Amino acid sequence: MKNILSVALLAVSLLSVDAAIAGQKKKKDKVEGYVFTPVKEIQATSVKDQNRSGTCWAYSGESFLESEMMRMGKQPVDLSEMFVVYHTYADKARKYVRMHGYLNFGPGGAFHDVSYVLSKYGVVPESVYSGMNYGEEKPVQGEMDTMLKAQVDAVVKNKNRKLSTAWDKAVVSTLDAYLGEAPKKFKYEGKEYTPQSFAKDYCGLNGDDYVEISSYTHHPFYSKFILEVPDNWMWNDVYNVPLQDLDRIMNNAIDNGFTVGWAADVSEKGFATKSKGVAVVPDINIKEMSDAEISKWEALSSKEKSQKINAVNKPGLEKKITQEMRQVAFDNYETTDDHGMHIVGTAKDQTGKMYYKVKNSWGSYNDYKGYFYCSKAFFDYKTMCIMVHKDAIPADIRKKLGL
Repeated sequence: MKNILSVALLAVSLLSVDAAIAGQKKKKDKVEGYVFTPVKEIQATSVKDQNRSGTCWAYSGESFLESEMMRMGKQPVDLSEMFVVYHTYADKARKYVRMHGYLNFGPGGAFHDVSYVLSKYGVVPESVYSGMNYGEEKPVQGEMDTMLKAQVDAVVKNKNRKLSTAWDKAVVSTLDAYLGEAPKKFKYEGKEYTPQSFAKDYCGLNGDDYVEISSYTHHPFYSKFILEVPDNWMWNDVYNVPLQDLDRIMNNAIDNGFTVGWAADVSEKGFATKSKGVAVVPDINIKEMSDAEISKWEALSSKEKSQKINAVNKPGLEKKITQEMRQVAFDNYETTDDHGMHIVGTAKDQTGKMYYKVKNSWGSYNDYKGYFYCSKAFFDYKTMCIMVHKDAIPADIRKKLGL
């Protein structure tokens, strides 16, 4: 009886040990992935949700300005994105008509649209102008976008051989109906402002302080060129620098407390910000390998293979990005002007590799509450342009750019 009991107790003990080991393994498997430690964090306002609108550029641009206020020691204000959208759409419609319809017209935009509106029209708080005048709690703008496009197309295609005096008012009336009339004066904290005086006197913001930087070889370095993307309806120019200088500007900005507006392509498989919270460029794509490359792949050790193939699931090897790779991807439409975001710091993973911390405008859609981490490889490969304060640029590069 004692022997039977001892055996039973031993069996139970062994099962407990096995269960404990299995539990530890399961726990280990569960936490396998990316683990980030902050290195540099710059103040930013809360994450917003652009929802079903194509206005990422306005959300990231206004977030950038809000951080600029905090950098200057000012009380941050939740700035109205739709005030920017309103004036951008109105001016875009005027240019579209002047161009006889040969201009991209839609909800997309660029960071310079934000600085343009700041300089020409000013800014207003979200509490003064939410732009939600059409029965929704969050932006749902497909109907408005379609309505505006139909209006400007009708103006361009009219058979009267001349424009009426009413078409501009009709477009503005549509914006008024959906977003509400843009305020010309308002009270904030007991004082009356215009959007222009609020930008200058309360926010301390000046649109001329901000520039956009890119890096492509089809134009001379250390010069300006018009970035050839459809959403650049203003034909605004950017400063062109070599890739290594783009990296220097980026790092100098963060190191000195400046945040960065980031326009990038987000169509890559490595843009796994919802599932993994990262944007990376894995060093392997078996489907695209040649026979010779497959042979080299087979010769790799199992550890090397694991490092390469798991680069999205956990820290691994990434492609080394060159200036030529950037250019080819842009020329082949592999890098397109997809999304505007806001870089607000740096972090490192458990292997010590550095990343940029990115504030998105899709609400709290992932484990990082709306933020994600972008590797240097992804930044180098997929950046269309960045917007920075002039003072964030290293002095020697500023001199070459004439700033």
